[in-house]
Amino acid sequence: MNSRLEPPATPVLTTRLPAVGTTVFTRMSSLAAEHGAVNLGQGFPDFACEPALVDMVTEAMRAGFNQYPPMTGAPVLRQAIVDKVAAVYGRQYDANTEITVTAGATQALTTAILCAVHPGDEVIVIEPAYDSYLPAIELAGGVPVPVQMELGQAGYAIPWDKVQAAVTARTRLIVINSPHNPTGSVLREADMRALADIVRGTGVLILSDEVYEHMVYDGQRHESVCRHAELAARAFVVSSFGKTYHVTGWKIGYVAAPAALTVEFRKVHQYNVFSVNTPMQHGIASYMADPKPYLQLPAFYQRKRDLFREGLRGSRFEPLPADGTYFQCVRYDAISGLPEAEFAEWLTTEIKVAAIPVSAFYRQGRESGIVRFCFAKKDDTLALALERLARI
Repeated sequence: MNSRLEPPATPVLTTRLPAVGTTVFTRMSSLAAEHGAVNLGQGFPDFACEPALVDMVTEAMRAGFNQYPPMTGAPVLRQAIVDKVAAVYGRQYDANTEITVTAGATQALTTAILCAVHPGDEVIVIEPAYDSYLPAIELAGGVPVPVQMELGQAGYAIPWDKVQAAVTARTRLIVINSPHNPTGSVLREADMRALADIVRGTGVLILSDEVYEHMVYDGQRHESVCRHAELAARAFVVSSFGKTYHVTGWKIGYVAAPAALTVEFRKVHQYNVFSVNTPMQHGIASYMADPKPYLQLPAFYQRKRDLFREGLRGSRFEPLPADGTYFQCVRYDAISGLPEAEFAEWLTTEIKVAAIPVSAFYRQGRESGIVRFCFAKKDDTLALALERLARI
């Protein structure tokens, strides 16, 4: 054999996602680790979940729940989801035909888009938007139609007149997210009425990303699509146990949808993941028997939000309204005129606090002079970050 022969060439692969690279969350977390920065960028807690939840998953493993579960999800968990949605939002889904357990919320979102959107279909996306929406739409052959939120004294809000204007005969899906990542805004009852007015009498579907459903503050209630029968009849509603129970690495979520939509959702679901971690499903189902962990979550995170906002009073950052999620957006124009990505990198490398540029949540990278912090952290972590931010 001739050792001087050139190694075999790898064929060229034409990318399905030419605009996609490494996510900003991965980049900023890597930069934070490299520079020893407090990571308030990527949205995950730095504290443990309740030990009782781990115990229940362990018990499920020991009880033998270690093989494939049903493709649709463990029946006991699907029923627990139905009971919770009925108790909290007053809507009764069918556990067998309308609830599917997913490998996290992102898989649920992507699967819903892939099952609903055909090549050439238009999908209205509210910007700034969570970064998985656009790639999923493009993989489905859909056409994203961005509508930008407007920022006023009360915070970010959806201009429903512009959403209405964006609807065409080709519109297949409207994606909404409340509580909203990254802005921390929440939809109110008037928003849901406006959305219902837009879709009434059309074939437009709704994909409602509600992963922060239990993080709504100041006595406000979460306006789940599940509360509104007219909207729920045409909606995929997505939630996340990872967010609710501080176990983002478990990647367990679910989608609730009418039976006719669920049939199509499951056709895609069975071929991209088929099923989801069995003992964790059983452990979560047991844990859900007590509603206190999610009913107490608003107060738990509101205290952290208030602690963080109070700490920012000693800095030159301007906090924007934060009515939900565990994110706080801030203006930094009193500190720097740098573009958001450059400012976030400077903040991480020089001040040792990582943030996410809000421009990363826009398709065209719109600059607003705003970055996002995550306050789902231990009090000591927040105190250290605030001490550093106050020095600027």
